[in-house]
Amino acid sequence: MNSRKDQLQAFDRLLTIMDELRAQCPWDQKQTMQTLRHLTIEETYELGDAILENDLDEVKKELGDVLLHIVFYAKIGSETSDFDIADVCNEISEKLIFRHPHIYGDVEVADEEEVKRNWENLKLKEGKKSVLEGVPKSLPALVKASRIQEKVAGVGFDWEEPQQVFEKLQEELGELQHEINENNLEKIEAEFGDVLFSMINYARFLKVNPENALERTNKKFIKRFQYLEGKAKEIDKSLKDMTLEEMDIFWNEAKTSIG
Repeated sequence: MNSRKDQLQAFDRLLTIMDELRAQCPWDQKQTMQTLRHLTIEETYELGDAILENDLDEVKKELGDVLLHIVFYAKIGSETSDFDIADVCNEISEKLIFRHPHIYGDVEVADEEEVKRNWENLKLKEGKKSVLEGVPKSLPALVKASRIQEKVAGVGFDWEEPQQVFEKLQEELGELQHEINENNLEKIEAEFGDVLFSMINYARFLKVNPENALERTNKKFIKRFQYLEGKAKEIDKSLKDMTLEEMDIFWNEAKTSIG
């Protein structure tokens, strides 16, 4: 691994390249925080994909792309004299020190759950009116639900046992089935949302990340379906012309051969 000196030199090299690109490259010169935003989101998702695939070489590359964006935003901020990369680093350093009094102060904690509770309480001391203020409005709904539940749990608003959450899930499923029987589409959607919210909450108690779990299932389904498509092509048949029974044979083959 690189020494701290090498790490700092590498970071300085990146900052220098960013200065040069901003001064000389027509594309880089035109970028604003607004034009970079959607690209940053895309890079973050690409990093997430690499992490799920456990492709460490790709993780390294995608981290570089995300880091570039951080440096880019800081460069733009420096041009308007609002902030620069040092301000960014110092801001997060001060926050980390303040929110880890069990490391940088005299607070004692028993476990990671107590660390999380202290974290949320300290955020309120920073002037936040609600523990939910830090949940981005533009987060995908599944991730947002997970973060909401983690944050309220951090201040003690939580179930005590996994079984209680499972019972709540069963209750919500019953309410959904009732509205399905009543054929009330508006209430079906509301109850379906409650079921999903309860499922995400139950995942937390099972120590399962629901976003990761669903994405792994997405990837698994894609691989199996593409296997099915390939087999159909081998026998010169369109999926539309195959029966469900015929497709099921190849689907089961996919489950056995590729998982």
